[in-house]
Amino acid sequence: MASLRQVNRDTTVVTLVLATCLATTAFAETKKEYRFTVGPNANVSVDTQYGAISVRPGNVNEVIVTATLVSEKVEVDRQQNGNRIEIASHLLPGSSQETGQVDYELLIPPDATLTLHSSTGPLSVEHLQGDLTLEGPDAMVNIRNVENGHVHVQTMRGPITLTDVRNGHVEIASISGDLNLKSVTGPLVQATSGSGKIFYDGDFGSGGDYKFTTHTGDIEALVPADVSADFKAHSVLGRVQHDFPLQAMHSRFPVEAGRSFFGTVGKAASEVVLRSFSGKIRLKQR
Repeated sequence: MASLRQVNRDTTVVTLVLATCLATTAFAETKKEYRFTVGPNANVSVDTQYGAISVRPGNVNEVIVTATLVSEKVEVDRQQNGNRIEIASHLLPGSSQETGQVDYELLIPPDATLTLHSSTGPLSVEHLQGDLTLEGPDAMVNIRNVENGHVHVQTMRGPITLTDVRNGHVEIASISGDLNLKSVTGPLVQATSGSGKIFYDGDFGSGGDYKFTTHTGDIEALVPADVSADFKAHSVLGRVQHDFPLQAMHSRFPVEAGRSFFGTVGKAASEVVLRSFSGKIRLKQR
């Protein structure tokens, strides 16, 4: 009997070891690299259901894609039509969020137009000058050190962070994710969130149109004393406050104490509109 129990134990151990080895093999990472030669004004798009995408500038005439696949349950489809590069993760039968993950790292021409989509993310872009479109329901989005392009970002729950975006046409939106903008300037900057917070740290540039809107989320803007802008702030049910001696300006909306303020600081180079249904709005001096 003792030897029989020992045999059963040994069999169990062997089975567990084999199962572990098979699982490890199934989830073994594979790296693949793809290179594409392009001309001016390249257009690059990456679409993955699960996984991270990071993009940095590379050579002006080449796109380099490094894909890390976590299993054999997913493939990378790629296509080039002239200056347009399309990359997509192709889930195979039986794949899941764990086995279908592909992480991408890209080096692209600095002025290329870029489109990224990932349900889970994160999405990261830096040091580019072309138009950017990033989307993902739960993806955390981080864009830094970009200029002179259109920046369009949409998420459902994922937070969005923009840092050092210069001369941009910026439109970002999330249903419940927080929006953080630091040193973001341009002719148009719009940020919209349903229940997330909007935080702005910068100087509102010169001659731009800035509009921040939430439903239940708070809005906070931290600006220097020498900011130059027209401010219009209103919250239907929330409270509003500011640290500046605003010069009165004409508004077609009545001023409600604690609910709205309208006024000018400096030479009113930019127009800033802050609106919320029930969130708090704060304009703070740095």
